[in-house]
Amino acid sequence: MSATDSAEVLEVDGREVRISHPDKVVFPEPGLTKLDLVRYYLAVADGALRGAGGRPMVLKRFVKGIDREAFFQKRAPDKRPEWIDTATLHYARGTSAEEVVVRDAAALAWVVNLGCIDLNPHPVRAEDLDRPDELRVDLDPMPGVEWEHLVDVAFVARDVLAERGLTAWPKTSGSRGIHLLVRLEPRWEFRDVRLAAETLAREVALRVPELATARWWKEERGERVFVDFNQNAKDRTVASAYSVRPRADARVSTPLDWDELRVRRPEEFTVATVLERFAERGDPMAGIDESAGVLDGLLALAAELGPVERDADAEPLPVIEIARAETKEEALDGLERWKARHGGILGHLRPADVLVDGMRGSSSLWYRIRVNLQHVPEADRPEQEPLEVDYDPWKGRRPGEEA
Repeated sequence: MSATDSAEVLEVDGREVRISHPDKVVFPEPGLTKLDLVRYYLAVADGALRGAGGRPMVLKRFVKGIDREAFFQKRAPDKRPEWIDTATLHYARGTSAEEVVVRDAAALAWVVNLGCIDLNPHPVRAEDLDRPDELRVDLDPMPGVEWEHLVDVAFVARDVLAERGLTAWPKTSGSRGIHLLVRLEPRWEFRDVRLAAETLAREVALRVPELATARWWKEERGERVFVDFNQNAKDRTVASAYSVRPRADARVSTPLDWDELRVRRPEEFTVATVLERFAERGDPMAGIDESAGVLDGLLALAAELGPVERDADAEPLPVIEIARAETKEEALDGLERWKARHGGILGHLRPADVLVDGMRGSSSLWYRIRVNLQHVPEADRPEQEPLEVDYDPWKGRRPGEEA
């Protein structure tokens, strides 16, 4: 290892990886630097590559720090080492992108040096870009849902999958949720995998309707766990195993054994604790590649359940929009101003009535906040007002429009 011009050059498996600004503090609270982050990924490379290796990935780059929005870069940088592999993905809207494919520890270190804190691979291998070999379920707790209820839903999902011949491998999302990963034989196209995931979500919601929902519209979910099946759409990626998440405590998306889910909590798994855990016990997902199954059982269940029924006569929920903002902080500040004017109704609002949505823009997230007034007496419901923050994420990007 040598130091040159505020950089360090690491030798990783016979390859040199230049780490620029190695002393830059990425996580101020635990004091983790960029070089610390690189060394973390090298230490857990066996597990991280099991989740992200050999797959095209979107580069989610936090070049301005974890407290600022990342930008999503699909296309591999033009300036890259010759040993960085790529694959060209074609999307339904007619666009394509040559994306990075991480195949070894050196490539892991290289993408982290670009400002990637977490890893966001597609559910396909570079050798077969049209047939996923992984079904992904994101168990997303709405506000007010306790961890114990989330775990209950995870076990129900595990049982449904097992009944249909599939094995679920759990990990913390690195935030509040749980991810279930299911290895597949790569025989089905994206639409079939998404249908299978939606069928799983519907079946879980039928079995425990008080705990889980497959409702697409957030305002209809209530204080339940959303079994998010849309992570299996072709353009979606999910933070993979051992990804460090952009949270103040440097929390990690950590694979667990099923018997750990009821006794452990997401906040226990940080860069520091996962390094120790991985060194002591290895990767609980070590057997995932040998568990590949088929979708026949879930697709048969899809036929049994039939198409999703829509209630055309249902009254729309009384939802008003509060803010559209470039950052989450700006959006939440707008919500606080709205609350200050409407303090009389706040006692009627439940945690799940405040809807905070991270919306995908052209290259980064923007934030929308809405409020569901269903629990507020009709006579007391505020009208839709001018937005507290009115950010236009597409300004300057429409045809014929100047920035």
